[in-house]
Amino acid sequence: MARARFAAGIGALAALLFLVAGHGLVNYDTLYTLVWGRDLAHGELPDYDVVLAPTPHPLATILAGLATPLTDVRVGGLAGELASTAAIALAFVALALLGWVVFRLGAAWFHPAVGVLAAVLLLTRRPVLDFGARAYVDLPYLVLVLTAALVETRGPKAGRPVLLLLGAAGLIRPEAWLFAAVYLLYTRDLRLLPYAAIGPLGWALYDLAITGDPLHSLTDTQDNAEALERVTGLSNVPGTVPRRLGEILREPVLLGAAGGGVLALAWLRERAALGAAIGVLGMLAFCVLAAAGLPILGRYLLLPAAILTIFAAAGVLGWLALGADDPRRRPWQAFGALVAVALLAFAPAQVDRISDLRRALRIQEGIQDDLARLVADDALGSGCLPVTVPNRRPVPLLALWLDRPPQSFATAQDGAPVRGLLLQPASARIAADYILDPRDRDRSVGAPPASFRRVDGNASWLLLTSGCG
Repeated sequence: MARARFAAGIGALAALLFLVAGHGLVNYDTLYTLVWGRDLAHGELPDYDVVLAPTPHPLATILAGLATPLTDVRVGGLAGELASTAAIALAFVALALLGWVVFRLGAAWFHPAVGVLAAVLLLTRRPVLDFGARAYVDLPYLVLVLTAALVETRGPKAGRPVLLLLGAAGLIRPEAWLFAAVYLLYTRDLRLLPYAAIGPLGWALYDLAITGDPLHSLTDTQDNAEALERVTGLSNVPGTVPRRLGEILREPVLLGAAGGGVLALAWLRERAALGAAIGVLGMLAFCVLAAAGLPILGRYLLLPAAILTIFAAAGVLGWLALGADDPRRRPWQAFGALVAVALLAFAPAQVDRISDLRRALRIQEGIQDDLARLVADDALGSGCLPVTVPNRRPVPLLALWLDRPPQSFATAQDGAPVRGLLLQPASARIAADYILDPRDRDRSVGAPPASFRRVDGNASWLLLTSGCG
């Protein structure tokens, strides 16, 4: 009965978060995960030799492959549409689980009221909602790591359960390898070494089996970061991290986290120690990735951001963990009142940010729906080849919908097509809203060659052809 209530509560929270976001569409990286999972389910090795392919995440790809028989049906003429819908639904479930585990940690470390406030603060940050609405695999990773922290909080040196959770997380993101290694040192139990090795060893074996290179994910991600001219390197961490954390949490939460961290470590050190350690290790892992030539992205800071949110909530309400007659309550309450006023003052701006997110998601979902209609008309599947798209952005989505390998699509940025089908955004506005990324090195969308004529289209897309009769 308790499990049923828990599942119902998580489902209700996931539905509420979806209503807040308003829309959902699967991001580029996760689309490739679905495509590669489909390959595994069909008995084929995923081909990672795709221009600017994202980093493969072994656990996510394997789970996508296991789910393919349940989702590999056509909906409205589209293959993979059910898989995309399932990915979005699971992402909002992961977002709800994130809120739950943050609540449980805040309650265990400080007070239930701290847990409630921390969960509310984290789940109302625009970037966090955005990552959920776009089904990033970083959210399940975050849930696994924080659940490991919760297990350790409930039973110090819990051992195997903690490392199993970190092992699963380490098959999604490599930062968990550092957590597992440090935890192994902390327990001083070498019998746990096989469990601590699950993440790095499992990832290396996966890469070896698929590509023949146990370091493929590392070297390919480094190459992509260089090709896309992403910000990376340890020297860029000091100037980038504060800005990225500020973009996620905003000023009042950062203020609360700074003061809450100081107060908690000064007056509730034993309660705050694990959270502080996780935050420091999260930042250290981020620095290691940057030093290894991997891109410095805001979503890689979600774990430190979640910990800072708990400390921000402690800054407001952590005094509840002190005795009723404790003289330290009064100065803590004064600081908490200051942060609470700041949170309320910034609340309208936060509502505006979420409204902006809803608007952006609505626009992009509408453009994607127009693309789905074009695919359902079967013009793109007519057999007229090659199919050329504006840039790499639509490739994994079309590969999923048309049940084709990503390598079968050409991009106009690699050279003007001379024959076949050409997919073009109907306007510069559509290109800016859907296929272009502000971080792209090449943001051009050229005009179609004169030999191409229109054969289909709608408000968002034009389909042109040449040399296909």
